[in-house]
Amino acid sequence: MNLTAPNRLIIAIFLTTFFLLTACTMSQQPIGNPEAPYPPADQPAVGDIYHLTTGIKVTREEMLAALPDARIIYVGETHDNPASHRLELQVLEAVLDQHPGQVSLGMEMFNHEQQAVLDEWVAGKLSEKEFLKTSDWYGVWSQDFRYYRDILNFARDHQVPVIGLNVTKQLRQKVGMSDLEALDEATRAQLPEMDLNDRYQRAMTEAVYADHSHGGKMLDGFLRIQTLWDEAMANAVANVMRDKGPGYRMVVMAGGNHVRYGFGIPRRVFRRLPISYVMVGSREIDIPEAQQSKLMDIQAPLFPMVSYDYLVYTTYESLPGVPVKLGVSMKAADGKVVVEAVVPNSTADKAGVLAGDVVIALDGVLIEDSFDLIYEVNQRATDDQSTLTVERNGQRIDLEVTFIPLPKTDGHGTLNKHKK
Repeated sequence: MNLTAPNRLIIAIFLTTFFLLTACTMSQQPIGNPEAPYPPADQPAVGDIYHLTTGIKVTREEMLAALPDARIIYVGETHDNPASHRLELQVLEAVLDQHPGQVSLGMEMFNHEQQAVLDEWVAGKLSEKEFLKTSDWYGVWSQDFRYYRDILNFARDHQVPVIGLNVTKQLRQKVGMSDLEALDEATRAQLPEMDLNDRYQRAMTEAVYADHSHGGKMLDGFLRIQTLWDEAMANAVANVMRDKGPGYRMVVMAGGNHVRYGFGIPRRVFRRLPISYVMVGSREIDIPEAQQSKLMDIQAPLFPMVSYDYLVYTTYESLPGVPVKLGVSMKAADGKVVVEAVVPNSTADKAGVLAGDVVIALDGVLIEDSFDLIYEVNQRATDDQSTLTVERNGQRIDLEVTFIPLPKTDGHGTLNKHKK
């Protein structure tokens, strides 16, 4: 085709304009903040709930009515905030109300090896003490059970299957210490499909480690562990939902960093099973002085997406009362619990407990292993009085104890007078 000079000029002008416009488009910055495309018009207050994608403030009732439309409802929790757990329970109740008999509860707090115990709990075959002991609650999760009691009681009372989503500590330790290629064949066989290349997760991991001098190997190890957590939990969620079919719902409760922004569990589930989901989280904006020390000083990256679909503003609460402790270190062997050391000025010290004493009973309840003593002590509150029976030099002695919180120490078992 022969082009006249005017036509060639027109084409040249068109191409120049096109490339200039394209270049401008590619260099443009986002309008506003991608994490809050419609920021609240007013300063959020405790109890406020916002749908972050639209910036619309909703009531709790409106949010709870909308959540069950999704197949999977992720709730990102703050592990030690009772307000966060009340939100989780409200979500579970709302989803079950709309889909009775068609809901499972997936929990980060349990691993797959505890599934038989979880099934027995939901079936009503275990007391709370039996459940905590058989599941090794304090060894696996270690958080105060009071945070989760209402949730797990609700699941048992309403026959909601509880699914352990996590992996064992042993597997996490192996993955954290070695590159995946260096793991033995048996360990690699336990791993889910692993995507270590999510740039957003790496950015968050680097932010957490920014003020630490752990080095690159430690950072890479933690990234592998974080990925293992998310991939394993995603794999467990996808398996349940795939098996149950299209009418089924699942509420997933996990730490906020496994849910927030969606690159943890949600995206990895969707890679395996593309079904609808919604993310719910909370943000503590009222932080009492007692909780200030729990905050981490992290300069989090800016991400190009909202943190949650629904964000609930809360207070960083504490459990009622101050936990009490007996104030001893102990070892258990041959059905005996032996006191190895006593913390000065503790409950045990004030009652006259000595190193070498064998703990026999607390208020008549036999103590056969360390768990028995831990559980019984956890049922006490400040100023509660009990009788501790010990064996000393072949004789049984009843000691009257008055429970108090464990005194602050300087790391050597002595009171640090400089601490309040």
